[in-house]
Amino acid sequence: MGGNRDRIKIFLATIFNCTWRFEFRFEEILTVHTLEKIEYKPRSVREILVEMKDLSEFMIDLAYSAALLNDKELAEEVVRLERRVDTLSYLLDMNAMVAVRRPNDAEALVGVAAVASATDKISDAAADIAAIVMRNIGVHPIVREAFEKVEERLCCAKVGSKSILAGKRLSELELEAKMGVDVIAVRREDEWIINPKPEEIIKGGDSLIVRGAPGGMMELKGLAEGSIKKLEE
Repeated sequence: MGGNRDRIKIFLATIFNCTWRFEFRFEEILTVHTLEKIEYKPRSVREILVEMKDLSEFMIDLAYSAALLNDKELAEEVVRLERRVDTLSYLLDMNAMVAVRRPNDAEALVGVAAVASATDKISDAAADIAAIVMRNIGVHPIVREAFEKVEERLCCAKVGSKSILAGKRLSELELEAKMGVDVIAVRREDEWIINPKPEEIIKGGDSLIVRGAPGGMMELKGLAEGSIKKLEE
């Protein structure tokens, strides 16, 4: 077992082109794998990298909103996203190992590994921002007051089983036209749908990340929770 671990370290250190950095990353990967069983799934490295990029970009926006609005719901979603990015990073490493056959293959993946590592650090930074809320540190009231004057905000709305939103396509609801809000992401159990398509069907249990005017977001939360039974025309 020890010999195999050493060979994996040497191989992955070649990809990352920096042995000491990888020693830390390797142990971090093993820790993630110990805490949560992650099975190998054949996916293209490019596909995984694109998902990591989309999620990390989204996390920054979400984390800033969580901190400035002191919104624990948004902060919790950032933490969930960080775990997803960590999982993707682990899957990328596995798929890269499978893809490598020769030293030239490893050299070709150096750039991919560097981008993946930087993307992972972005997600970690977003989680650090969310920690401000989770640990009740907060931000200065002056900063929060300035942010409250912004016309558009983000919020999280959990769709109840009896919500009129459940079973509807986003295009049917016309949320932007009727309430001035836009669903920019959907969390369905452990999976994320970033920038969902108009034909995406909302399901009970979904968590909707919404951007829009404060009034419209309050109405959408009521619809999602079931306290509002009718979507105004």
